[in-house]
Parts: sequence; structure tokens; C-alpha cells
Amino acid sequence: MTTIPKGVSRKAAAAAMVGTAIEWYDFFIFGTASALVFGQLFFPNDTPLVGMLSSFGVFSAGFIARPIGGFVFGHLGDRVGRKATLVATLLLMGVATTLIGLLPTAASIGIWAPILLVILRLVQGFAVGGEWSGSALVSVENSPPESRGRYGAFTQMGNGIGVALSTGAFALASMLPNEQFMSWGWRLPFLASAVLVFVGLLIRFQMEETPDFAKMQRENDVAERPVQEAFAKSSKAMLLVAGLKFSESVFGFIVLTFLLSYAVRTTGMDKSVILWANVIGAIVSIGVFYVFGIISDHLGRRPMFIFSSIVVIFSAFPLFWAVQTGIPLIVIPLVVIVYNLGQGGTYGVEPAYFSELFPPRLRYSGISIATQLVTIVAGGLAPTIATLLLAAGGGNPWLVSIYLVIAGAITLATALVAPETAPKLMAKGKTSQPVRSATGAPSHSR
Repeated sequence: MTTIPKGVSRKAAAAAMVGTAIEWYDFFIFGTASALVFGQLFFPNDTPLVGMLSSFGVFSAGFIARPIGGFVFGHLGDRVGRKATLVATLLLMGVATTLIGLLPTAASIGIWAPILLVILRLVQGFAVGGEWSGSALVSVENSPPESRGRYGAFTQMGNGIGVALSTGAFALASMLPNEQFMSWGWRLPFLASAVLVFVGLLIRFQMEETPDFAKMQRENDVAERPVQEAFAKSSKAMLLVAGLKFSESVFGFIVLTFLLSYAVRTTGMDKSVILWANVIGAIVSIGVFYVFGIISDHLGRRPMFIFSSIVVIFSAFPLFWAVQTGIPLIVIPLVVIVYNLGQGGTYGVEPAYFSELFPPRLRYSGISIATQLVTIVAGGLAPTIATLLLAAGGGNPWLVSIYLVIAGAITLATALVAPETAPKLMAKGKTSQPVRSATGAPSHSR
């Protein structure tokens, strides 16, 4: 096994973190704008509830395109390499996001405004469908096996940075008088993407191909049809990934998107309070993801998922009770704590755990397809489902809380039956056997 210098691991982890931060900044500002702006500007003739549903519907459209991106970029990532694929995803995302910032509203071009918004959202979804898996592999495949949790967490730290930047950008823009914010202030976070993407492209062009993919090329072990092979040989691993990711996706988008809309429209809370709660939570998560990644290298991947899914289950009701008080000193600390504990153990460990469940030649395809398919329901539709549940509950969010409990239970059940893959524990014989491919080889081996 080739020894990977720490300098190489750190450089790759930093590159993955920066690129992911920019990609998720672009993707999440759309979610924030869906909760605050798009319903009024692009669906102005609807009632507030219908406008919110329409806005979240466009938000969900990005998730419909994500599996398509997962199939396409998963194939390319396993066929031509991780680097080229990541450059393409970042460029597509940046162009789409910048154009959204320049998009005329319904008052100017009528029905074409929401149509163009949907098209650009689909491009965003298509790009991000192949982004996360590639960034995860860049950090994990450039790290020593015993430190995959630690270095893989850098990809997730990029997510925290992206959320903090996107939510912070809207929090600053929202400080403008409401008329100016709704007129042009909301566009500023989208237009700022052009600068961020330029920086990200410079970094990614300097990246080198990962050792695992380079080895596959040398040994002529590159899959001819990686997507088909992933379904044929790694279907069990793909199902496990979907179950393990379910709670994190539902919980994350409920907190970051639906909770914002609920707090502002239903409880009358000032939007800046929940925005800053999310900003603080995202900033804290940067360190939390890293800590959980390190812990998983020593205690295992499964315990982290079990812990966070239990947090989601038991915090589902208290989270909304706190928001209903409308008291910032109660809302902000609870959102920060619950978000980080409910997300940290799962999200922080996903790059290492998911990568170890697949053989190198199928990793990009297997991870991309599994994660993006589950995010249609568990991520993209979560705000829409929550909005419908809120209406069904007569404005009381108890059905939304039950939705969170079910999501947490799905991931908890999956984690309890999933194999442990942390190399340190496997070396000591303290774990069950890993998921195996059709050939019988451990799927996490290099």
C-alpha cells in the first residue's frame, strides 16, 4: 500500500473543502431565497401558502435533477477521473447561480420568470449531483486509511462554510430596508457567486488526480460501465447509503429551509433571528464535523450515525416548541445545539463511511447515485412535505415533528444493521465484516 504524505492529504482536504464550500454556497442561497423572496417575486398572484409551496416546488426541482447529475458525473468520475469532473460541476453551478441573480421577475417578463428560474435550478441540481461525491473522494482517497474520517470531514466542513456564507449573505442583505431588499438586495448573494467560483476553479485546476484512480489507470482497472456495474455488484451498499443519509437530509433541509419560513410566516419572528441562528449553527458545525470525523476513526463509523439519529428523534418536538416562543435567547442556542448534534455524527462521517462501502472503481458512481436518489425525497421534497404537514395540522407543526422522528428512525435502523468499516477497528477484529462486492472482495479495500 502506497504511503501518502501528510502534506498531500492536507492539500487535497483543503482543496475539497474550499470547492465544496463554494458549491454549497450556490446551492443553499437558493433555499434561503425560496423561503424569503421567490414566492412574492416569481409567483405574485398566488396566496401566501400557495406562493410558498410554489417556491419550495422550484427548490425541489433542483433535487429532481441531482440524480441525473449523479448518473452522468458518477460515470465520468469513474471513467475519466475525479479532477476533470469536479471542474465541470463547479463551472456549471457558478454560471447557473450568477444568472439567477440577473433573472427578471414575473413583474417584468411574466410566466417566463418562473420558467427560467426552474431551468436554472435544474442546472444547479445537475451540477451538485456530481459535486459532493467527487469532493469526498478527493479528500478520502488522498488520506491514510486510518485517518479517512479525519480528512474526509474536510469536505463536510466546506458544507458548513457554504451554509454560513450563504445564510450570512442573506442575513446582511436582509438588513436593507425591505423595499430595497425585495427590489435588488436579494440578488447580491447570487452575483457574489461569480467571484467565489473563479477562486474555486483556480484551486481545482491545480489539483492532482487521486492515488486510487491513478492506480486504477495504471492497472487498467477502470470500469467500462461503472453505473451498471454499481447496480449489479454494489446494490446492497447503495441501499445502506440511502438509509444512512435519510435522517441527515430531512433534518438538514427542515432546519435550514422550512424552519426559516415557518418562523417568519407563522410565528412572526424577525427573519434575521433565525437567519443568524443558522449562521452560528453552520459556523459551529465546521468544527463539529471535524471532531466527529476524528472520533469515527477510533470508535467506528456506526456509533456516530446511531448517536445523531437518536438526537433527531428526541429533538423533533422541542425544536418547534422553542421556535414558537419567538424568544431569540431560546431559539438560537437550541437551533445551534440540535442542528450540530443531529447532523454532526452523520454528515461529518459520510465521506469516509460511504467511500469504504464501495470498491475504488465504483465509488464515484455508487456514492453519487445512492446519495442523490435519496435526496429527492429526504432532501428536496422535505420543505414541501413539511409545509403540507403544517397545513394538515392546522398550523401546528406536530406532524412535521413526527416526520422528523420517522426520518431519524430510518437512519437508526439502517445504522444498527450496517457493517463497521473503520480500518483501525477492523484491524483489531472488533467489527463485523464489511459489505462485499459480487466478487467477494471487501468493498472498502484499496
